[in-house]
Amino acid sequence: MSRPRIRVAAYVIRYRSAPELLVFDHVGMPEAGTQVPAGGVGPDESLEQAVLREVAEETGLTGLSLIGPIAVDNRPRADTGQLRQTTFFQLTAHSDGADAWQHHVRGDGEDAGLEFACRFVPIPLVGRLADAQDAWLSRID
Repeated sequence: MSRPRIRVAAYVIRYRSAPELLVFDHVGMPEAGTQVPAGGVGPDESLEQAVLREVAEETGLTGLSLIGPIAVDNRPRADTGQLRQTTFFQLTAHSDGADAWQHHVRGDGEDAGLEFACRFVPIPLVGRLADAQDAWLSRID
């Protein structure tokens, strides 16, 4: 049996009158669905380093407070069946940042060069996130 791909996902929460979750959509690719920052862990990278890097690469946000892991999801990838283990982390963003922005993805991952439309949305969510990424939101403090 092959080893699972090790991944991280970020629930970046901003607290205003109600908690809000950072999500993004791929510009020009509506079929990708609304997502939270997520991706693979490098060979010499801790899970904590990886989640902070993924958020910065996919949204441009830095200076976040890392609260900690909230769940480990062991579902295979729906479209390929590839085994994966995703650790979901809770992070906190400053309440005075932008509500929405466009971000050009940098780095050398599979998302490099894409454009993401980022925004904060109220919790509870109105719709579902792609790939059941919202499965662990109930564990947010």
